[in-house]
Amino acid sequence: MNPPLWILAAVLVLIAFRHLVGGRLRIWQIVLGGALAVLLTGGIGPANAWLAIDWEVLGFLFGVFVLGQALAESGLLARASVRLLGRVRSAEGLVLAVLLAGGLASALLMNDTLAVIGTPLMLALARAHRLPPALLLLALAFGITIGSVASPVGNPQNLLIALRGGLDNPFLSFFGQLALPTLLLAWGVLRLAFRDDFHGEALLHDCPPLADPALARAASLGLVFMLAAMLAKIALAAAGTSLQLPLWTLSAVACAPVLLGYGERRRILAGIDWPTLVFFAALFVLVRAVWDTGAIQARLPADALASVPGLLLGGALVSQLVSNVPLVALALPLMQSGPPAPEALMALAAGSTVAGNLTLVGAASNVIIVQAAEARGVHLGFWRFLAVGAPLTALNLLVYWLFLA
Repeated sequence: MNPPLWILAAVLVLIAFRHLVGGRLRIWQIVLGGALAVLLTGGIGPANAWLAIDWEVLGFLFGVFVLGQALAESGLLARASVRLLGRVRSAEGLVLAVLLAGGLASALLMNDTLAVIGTPLMLALARAHRLPPALLLLALAFGITIGSVASPVGNPQNLLIALRGGLDNPFLSFFGQLALPTLLLAWGVLRLAFRDDFHGEALLHDCPPLADPALARAASLGLVFMLAAMLAKIALAAAGTSLQLPLWTLSAVACAPVLLGYGERRRILAGIDWPTLVFFAALFVLVRAVWDTGAIQARLPADALASVPGLLLGGALVSQLVSNVPLVALALPLMQSGPPAPEALMALAAGSTVAGNLTLVGAASNVIIVQAAEARGVHLGFWRFLAVGAPLTALNLLVYWLFLA
């Protein structure tokens, strides 16, 4: 009997079949219930549960949520989207533009940041151009997941590999080995899956006025600060110095102009995605309880951490159970018995990241997108995500295997 594993299984089943109860259960509520269950059954103690929560990640997300809410409420996000996409005249072009823009931006801003900022924009574009919200939400999810693969700062698990994997030049390693044109595969899969929804009408873009100029100024300043901090973080990492900027500093400078310089900060704070912060805190507790059982580690095949195919497939599959960041955190010390080959580290990065294309629980950015959409009345189901994401994941893994093997 292994209560944490059974509880995790129950959480995953409830997430997959929550539509059977009318969609009343939210993902954050299910995961919170799982975290409370492992606490009540003794799977983890209160002190260890508190230590399991990554407060730096929560602080980072809080600041990004504040900035994202300010960008959306001020009208700056909608206005910027028209300027960026104003020349796109077809539904096919719009989906491709979302994939490419999301992929390129996630290499700098981290995929979770793009998930926060991009979700309200995708919903607005879907309404304006009479496209299914699921199409653009999936394009956003796939774009930022695939784009983040090729950057050591594209997502948290890549950052762990860059810092602890012993790579001489992480930026060259990631970009040189993983910068593949797999975003075009995502466009092809989406074009096939939504073939009846791509209408042939020309897209018309209306540039809306700013809803709140003062908030727009504060949000613009916050975005500039965050970009500058991210570039500084990249420069420090590329220089190989011991001085590093923690994640929370990036979001702190991003939300500072909004929280310190805008008069209606309470309205902004009330509107941010608090349930997703609860989700992450609960997820850390639940995953820690499962890891502490040792059951996942004991079932890893002996050569799973030595071969490129094993790392690609294992990373994609095991990430569905315990999330990609904890998986990488566990795998790295297990790979340190000998100097890991750069190809093995890149396979671990690619497999654990592309896991986000398989199911909506495969990446934190997916959960952010789904919950932000649900808060706005749009539902993206587990099985809809899987139906499109599974073939795309298989194609992605095949391309990375051919390139890294």
